This record gives sequence, structure tokens and C-alpha cells, in this order.
Amino acid sequence: MKETVIVSAARTPFGRFGGGLKSLKAVDLGGIAIAEAIRRAGVSSEQIDYVYMGQVLQGGCGQVPSRQATRKAGLPWEVPSITVNKVCSSGLITVSLADKAIRLGEIDIAVAGGMESMSNAPYFLPGMRWGSRMMNSSAVDLMVNDGLWCSFYDRHMAIHGSEVASEFGLSREAQDEWALRSQLYASDAIKAGRLKEEIVPVELKSKKGTTIVDTDEGPRADTTMEGLAKLPPVFDKNGTVTAGNAPGVNDGAGALVLMSRDKAMELGIKPLATIVGHAEVSQEARYIATVPGLSTMKLLQQKGMSIDDIALIEANEAFAAVALTSGKITNWDTKRVNVDGGAIAFGHPIGASGARILMHLAFALRARGGGYGIACICSGAAQGDAMMIKVE
Repeated sequence: MKETVIVSAARTPFGRFGGGLKSLKAVDLGGIAIAEAIRRAGVSSEQIDYVYMGQVLQGGCGQVPSRQATRKAGLPWEVPSITVNKVCSSGLITVSLADKAIRLGEIDIAVAGGMESMSNAPYFLPGMRWGSRMMNSSAVDLMVNDGLWCSFYDRHMAIHGSEVASEFGLSREAQDEWALRSQLYASDAIKAGRLKEEIVPVELKSKKGTTIVDTDEGPRADTTMEGLAKLPPVFDKNGTVTAGNAPGVNDGAGALVLMSRDKAMELGIKPLATIVGHAEVSQEARYIATVPGLSTMKLLQQKGMSIDDIALIEANEAFAAVALTSGKITNWDTKRVNVDGGAIAFGHPIGASGARILMHLAFALRARGGGYGIACICSGAAQGDAMMIKVE
């Protein structure tokens, strides 16, 4: 069976909700990331066999958003695509789908990633199809309803995070400490220029002129424990999840170019990383905080490896409670986890985050001399994904 390698990756900066990227649709952001990843790979758009893009908030976006993004990226009409929704795992599971197709010999070169514009998620009016009679009608926020709300418990997923954190003995202070770490590490990475190789600047034109967005808008270098401690719990007055120890809602996109190792050798392209494996788990819907850790352990078991064999880990910070709970499950060394900060700082454009953590893992491993790395992420209804890569 063939072996899959990652040869390039690119992402837009992650914009704040209603921030610098709010004028762009998810497909615009996706097109920018796809085009840049292909350019960096040194292949032509005609050589791409398939495009896999994750997106969660598809309401009002039109038919096949992945198809729209590929066209905006300049790919020919003849390149097929698929749009994938596995909530927060979307941007990582697309890479797994591409990997499978390459290893089976169905395709040689693929683009995989994810995109999201949470700023542009619409409201909808239930019942309007057949008419509303007397009294008021309510609009439903699709960003919350389709992206952040548990359909099984009819409540915000932050409540799940808070409850499971309590079950695992995680204090509010511990969660705030992790959030502070994320903010400071991310701010340091930006200051040191460690994120420049993954980001493609976004050019915005208006009547006032041209604006360039080239830096993630979320990280706050002035974050303190005192400031975090003042924030009230969200959605549950007795909970421990706050706006400070959870990520923002954001806009952004990321894409990776994958190909078989044979094709990379044929084209004279040096791989960025090799895909070693992927594992998925699912738990009872409340236990979203456990599944990154559980999927990581399943993947390690599949490969006959231990957590000590892993040089770096990128764990998506859906909440600080997720990273901390999964840390208890895996007993990972936190010095190897999210070494340049995480989603609490960078933000969480839900369809794109899986792509971000995987590409940053590859770049961070390369900067530190290589080795094995795992990117892991939870998604709504407590499904989890973990992907292992190796950088030579």
C-alpha cells in the first residue's frame, strides 16, 4: 500500500468574530488557503486529483462550498471536491479521507483542510416555509445551533466541558492557568515569527484602500491570572468554563497538499511530513473533553507506541478543560503540548481548526529537529480524532 506525505500547508490568519476578515465568506478564505498551499507545493492546479474541505456552518453558503472554494483558488472545473461536516474535527478528518484515497491508489495528489466564517453565520426563521400566524416568531442563530449546541442535551457544549472538568477534579484556577499559558505562548510565537511560514496574508480591498491581514487577531499578550479570575462562568453560573478559558468564535481557513511518496519522488518534492496513522473514538455526548485523549491512546495502541515516543502534541483547546482532561487520560508531558499556544489564544473557526493544528504540528516538529507528533481534537457529540505524523 502506498504511503502518504504532506508536502505543503498554508492557512489564513484567524480573525476575531466581526474582525478583520468578516467581509469574506468561508469559501473566500478557503480559496485563499487552497491556492497558497498549491503554490507552495510547486505543483499546478491541473495536477490536483481531489479537494476535501471541512465546513460546519454551511447554512446560506450555497451548493457545495468546497466546490466554490476550489474555483476561487483557480482549480479547473474538472477537479472534484467534497465538503465534510464533522463539527470541530472537520478540518482533520478531511486529511484522513485524502490519506485513505492516496494509500488505496485512487488518487495521487489531494488538497485537504477546512474553512469557516463564523462572523457570517446567518439566523434562520423556523416555520416560515409554511407561514407564521399570530404572535411573534423567533430567529435561530445558526452559529450556535449548528456549531456550538449539543443536540442530545439541548444545551451549550461549554456546560459539558465544565461538568466533565469537575468529574476529573479540574479546578477553575487550573483551567485559567492553562488559558494564560496558551495566550502567552501564542503571543511569544507571533513575536518570534514562528507562525509566518504557515500564514498567507489576506488582502482586503475597499473604497478606503487596501488592508493586509497577516497576523492572528486572537492572542492577547496582556492576559493575566487576575483578569481571568474576574470573568464569570458562561451558560452555567456554577460552572468553571469562562470566556477566558475557552476559545473565541473566529474566521479562517487552512489547507494542506498531500500526495503519495512515489509521486513526491517523481516530482522531486521534499515532504514536510509523513502521515503515520489516524484514530477515531466516540463517547457519550457529554464527554467531549475526554475524546482527544482517548483517540490519542487508541492511535498509540494501533501503532504499538507509547506517549513517550511522541515529540510534540497539538491538542485543540475547545476549552482548557479539554486539554487538561485529555492530559489526565494520556499522562502526556505538558512541555510537549501546544508549544506555541492553542485555540484559546488563536481562536477556533470550527471547520478549520483541525487543519491548523496539523500543519502547525508539522512546522513545529521541523523547527525542533523532527520526530513523531500527534494532532488531536474533539467534536460535538463527543467524537474525537487523532492523527500521527513523522517529520524526518
